[in-house]
Amino acid sequence: MRDTKTKGIWVWGTPIELDIDGVSTSVLYLDTEGFESVGKSNVYDDRIFALANVMSSVLIYNLPETIREADISRLSFAVELAEEFYGRVKGQDVAFEPAKLLWLIQRDFLQGKSVQEMVDEALRRVPNNDGDKNIEMVNQIRDSLAVMGDNSTAFSLPQPHLQRTKLCDMKDGELDPIYVRKREQLKQLVAGIIRPKIVQGKTLNGKEFVYFLEQILEALNKGEIPSTGSLVEVFNKGILDRCLKLYSEKMEKLGLPLSETALQDAHERSRDEAMQVFDQQHFGRHHAKKSVMQLDEEIEKVYKNVIMANEYQSSKLCEALYTGCEDKMDQLQVLRLPSMAKFNAGFLQCNQSFELECVGPSKANYEQRMKKMLGKSRSLFIKEYNHRLFNWLVAFSLVMVVVGRFIIKFILIEIGAWILFIFLETYTRMFWSAESLYYNPAWHFIVATWETLVYSPILDLDRWALPMGFMLAIAIVYWRCYGGRKHGTRWLLPLYNNHKSGPNRPRSD
Repeated sequence: MRDTKTKGIWVWGTPIELDIDGVSTSVLYLDTEGFESVGKSNVYDDRIFALANVMSSVLIYNLPETIREADISRLSFAVELAEEFYGRVKGQDVAFEPAKLLWLIQRDFLQGKSVQEMVDEALRRVPNNDGDKNIEMVNQIRDSLAVMGDNSTAFSLPQPHLQRTKLCDMKDGELDPIYVRKREQLKQLVAGIIRPKIVQGKTLNGKEFVYFLEQILEALNKGEIPSTGSLVEVFNKGILDRCLKLYSEKMEKLGLPLSETALQDAHERSRDEAMQVFDQQHFGRHHAKKSVMQLDEEIEKVYKNVIMANEYQSSKLCEALYTGCEDKMDQLQVLRLPSMAKFNAGFLQCNQSFELECVGPSKANYEQRMKKMLGKSRSLFIKEYNHRLFNWLVAFSLVMVVVGRFIIKFILIEIGAWILFIFLETYTRMFWSAESLYYNPAWHFIVATWETLVYSPILDLDRWALPMGFMLAIAIVYWRCYGGRKHGTRWLLPLYNNHKSGPNRPRSD
């Protein structure tokens, strides 16, 4: 009839089961609304044609009587899709299995050129000696149709009956026998070239085909005018998301914080891997460039977040190390037994641990703070060290006088303590201040001896002074109370001896 009966795309309700290469395959036949229907725009026709072209494995291009230039122009969209979706390097997996194009030409005359010759002639380049732009555009369309290659087949079908208005009421016996025979040949031809729909090298089942159809519809309805670019973007969206997820997972596995160079290297490796996966799986060649740019932009957004996280973790780690070193320096300032060797060991340990463990973009800033803090602590310790050591030695000499006189009664210990006390007090009185003492070689000898006794890698006297002093006091008390009586007394050093209270004192009676 003259008016349009098919609206949009109709699907034959029951799939036809065919044996294709030994595999039972369900075949769906689709009927699309024709071009230039009343009340429909060219945009609508393009959507219908694009949907039919992308979702089908065999596209039957039904033309009346002959091939017109407009019919060839309409194929340009299909060809562009073919270039994008099917135009992969030979030998690699294709995005879609190319749809086979069947030129079905219905005509009343059978004499003259064959339909294949008619198609070949229609697709032949038009001479353009004058360089006409319109003819050049027509030839570009013809050149692009070469991508269909061997997937293009031509077939002719005569009119079923001269009385076309009665076709709907006629049975096969009333139709032209030639038409019936050619129709059966057409059925066999179509059944012979049908193949399952393949996407990304995988044959689709029912659910996957529905999802595939939803993607196509989303792409077609995305813009006002369907374009190959919009289709490619939608199909690439899933691949783009997977590649972005791959990049994110790679970056999440990094143990932050990292140095800026190491983070940049990891970013480039992860980005290259994501881009490589995208290059292997993406749809299209020309319009896919936009998807590549979008993936790169999304990767840069994720990378900026990683940079911020790295800066935070770096600042957190370096701040903890800085605070720990600051506390350590404060503890070394108030040692019970001041020791330059112990301070230097703690100073070096703090500096080395900070250099090794503090990494990331915050390291440079905290290095400056660390140098200032350590320098200030070192200057303060050196300034107080000699004063504290001087006062401690004065107190120590007086204590040893008492110990040597009344407790141990070693006269040499008492004499040595008196000499140390007199030297410290007399020297400072003679030279006006204690600071002048610190340049004396004798003071350097005292300091060296003190450092040797107080701190070494094996023994830290500042930590063990109280326990050792307590044990020594117990030993002295025990010796004074019991040791001398049981075993007698043998001295290595001279001691005080009161002859009046000795065993040979004269009897008073």
